[in-house]
Amino acid sequence: MLRMANSFRLAAASLVLFGMIGCGTDSDPSHSGAASPQITDDSSESFEQMRVQREPLVLDDPPEGPQLEQFFLTNKNGITVSIINFGAIVTAVEVPDRDGNADNVNLGFTDLADYFEPGPYFGAICGRYANRIAGGKFSIDGTEYALATNNGPNHLHGGDRGFDKKVWVPEISEEDTSATLKLVYVSADGEEGYPGNLTATVEYTLNDLNELRIEYTATSDKATPVNLTSHCYWNLAGAQPDGGDVLDHVLTLHCDRYLPVDETQIPTGELQAVAESPMDFTTATPIGARIEQVEGGYDHCYVVNNGGEVLTLAAEVQEPKSGRVMKVFTTEPGVQLYTGNFLDGSESSGGYQQHEGFCLECQHFPDSPNQSGFPSTILEPGQIYRQTTVYQFSVE
Repeated sequence: MLRMANSFRLAAASLVLFGMIGCGTDSDPSHSGAASPQITDDSSESFEQMRVQREPLVLDDPPEGPQLEQFFLTNKNGITVSIINFGAIVTAVEVPDRDGNADNVNLGFTDLADYFEPGPYFGAICGRYANRIAGGKFSIDGTEYALATNNGPNHLHGGDRGFDKKVWVPEISEEDTSATLKLVYVSADGEEGYPGNLTATVEYTLNDLNELRIEYTATSDKATPVNLTSHCYWNLAGAQPDGGDVLDHVLTLHCDRYLPVDETQIPTGELQAVAESPMDFTTATPIGARIEQVEGGYDHCYVVNNGGEVLTLAAEVQEPKSGRVMKVFTTEPGVQLYTGNFLDGSESSGGYQQHEGFCLECQHFPDSPNQSGFPSTILEPGQIYRQTTVYQFSVE
């Protein structure tokens, strides 16, 4: 069995202070007027030497494709992001708290071999179409395509073996203030029922502004729906199995509307105001404040105010005890809030209990190929699909 590297070889004790990184403008998180986090000279030299590491993954029965590897991206402030090229999965994100103590804040499996079994999509890139497509069917130019129905009567997250179960080809690069892992997967025409040979690229960049940037591109030789997202589960208090829920995390969503859904989680087509309802996070509110009023918990797509074109602030989350803060910026029109409703403490849930993690999945709207009133998700030959999502960390 293969175990996760111990604390990514970083000594959190060497941290003196993890300072708050502010945002100059909502549309560009890279401009900040606040001071950078401070660390000791010794640890600064250490981080410069360890900005990108890679290690082979050895399994008894590896999947077909390129070499399986694990990658560690680090910045000068003590943040480490661990990624494997199976499913382009983020397996851990280690972030200091207000006292400089680093913890993993991203839910995942302790044994990396468990990522190769069915599970809750911990940290994975979901595609070719993230979220749900009603009845597993859609039509393009009069031709109907049938997909797997792997979520009740509907198609979810790309099907039986979506992008989360594929081996991606890696390429790494380093700059003075950032580290990037580029991952490429070529999805063949007809794979999981989708038309067109699609080349998808995901670039993870960790920079010294404490931003984890995820940049997506894709091209296809046939018209096809594309909707990619990162399915990271977060617990800013520290992601330990059976280690506490996220209901006291304080959430702000810059979203005045959301998409109501039917009994199978398919949008009704309405964009409904959140005001005066338990769906309203337009002001800072604990995630658990009204969750009992939402049947099954939150699993809803919110409409980002002024979203869908430029990088826009969609969400902010504060964890009171650790002081950790996470801001989420995206170019997408929607963000799916999911509160780990189906985590049950089992081995397939990584030992995590219900509500011990939350997701903020930046994406286009669910079932867009069947809903003409939603922004289109059809990628035509000659076009380039582009998307950027940024997770920015700080403390207060």
